[in-house]
Amino acid sequence: MDRLIERCCGLDVHKTSIAACVRIPGPEGERVQHVRTFGTTTVQLLALRDWLEAHGVTHVAMESTGVYWKPVYYLLEDRFECLLVNAAHLKHVPGRKTDVQDCVWIAQVLEHGLLRGSFVPPPLIRDLRDLTRYRASLGEERSRQANRLHKFLQDAGLKLSSVASDILGVSGRAMLEALVHGTTDPAVLADLARGKLRRKLPALREALAGHFRAHHGFLVGQLLAHLDFLDESLETLNGRIDEMLAPFADRLDRIPGFSRHTAEDVVAEIGLDMAVFPSDGHLASWAGLCPGQNESAGKRRSGRTRKGNRWLRRTLVHAAHAASRTKDCAFAARYRRLARRSEKKAIVAVAHALLVTVYHMLTRGTPYQELGANYYTRQNLDRLRRRAIQTLESQGYRVTLERVA
Repeated sequence: MDRLIERCCGLDVHKTSIAACVRIPGPEGERVQHVRTFGTTTVQLLALRDWLEAHGVTHVAMESTGVYWKPVYYLLEDRFECLLVNAAHLKHVPGRKTDVQDCVWIAQVLEHGLLRGSFVPPPLIRDLRDLTRYRASLGEERSRQANRLHKFLQDAGLKLSSVASDILGVSGRAMLEALVHGTTDPAVLADLARGKLRRKLPALREALAGHFRAHHGFLVGQLLAHLDFLDESLETLNGRIDEMLAPFADRLDRIPGFSRHTAEDVVAEIGLDMAVFPSDGHLASWAGLCPGQNESAGKRRSGRTRKGNRWLRRTLVHAAHAASRTKDCAFAARYRRLARRSEKKAIVAVAHALLVTVYHMLTRGTPYQELGANYYTRQNLDRLRRRAIQTLESQGYRVTLERVA
């Protein structure tokens, strides 16, 4: 097998240790390998970098093991050509079940050019990705705390959520604050309603009659304080993200189904430079939004989607649900056409179409242009004409077509 890389290194990264194998040419043309173990502290990582430079290493490969690869990759990426390899793609041969043998195998495969590096975004996009993912986690935590608040109100016999659509709105929040401070009179609480909710005063008085005790007041007070903290943190994060990505998100949030947050989340996951993905198909495959390939003996089996970037996939699926309800939209028409067979597959297909649209917008630097709900129909006029003729002929009609002047 041809050797493509003369001086390379394979790393087997763990939480507290790194097994490194360097393979370089020997004095008589043979291959010589040096194996050494380092720690994962910054001092040890700097020693690893100096050791690799002393051997003239040009390429370094490592498996994507949890988050332990990140400090190693970030410290070495400026000096070497680093490859982050999917562990599922790097199959271990039988017998190589130790750290040293793992790093040796990675180095041997690397020197023959058999490894394909995963996409690692530049530092700016990595920082943005940390912010958007943290924002998503805080949003999920806020939803959990709001659900827990509903639970405590039900436990106290208060049916506020049955009357008010949002118990954390202006009216609902005023009633909850009054409950925390000891007010339990249903009439007094109902009188705190504002706006359209005042039309439901009789229902509110009935819903707010319960057995709210000091125990419930303490817990609700803690939950409200936690929700205030989460709201403040989310507002701070939104401001930080907006500063980093303002000119780019404005272009993407015009896509049907996309909000400002959706556009920010998508850019944080795929970056702005689409040159790292040879085509929109490669991007869709990386995101896990394209049909799988499973064919044997001429028969196609289940084409379920492969695993991909779960953060990007979740964001695009949410956007696809919103786009499927948009009027006069090509994505909504695509959903309705495919939903006859499977609604879930139709949503994934729309998410795939949204990602392809983002890819071409970022590649060409062009704004979004709506194709219209009849786009697919215009592209397949001949097929629609043949189907209509076949349907009529199957019912015993003889069809003659004459074009209108």
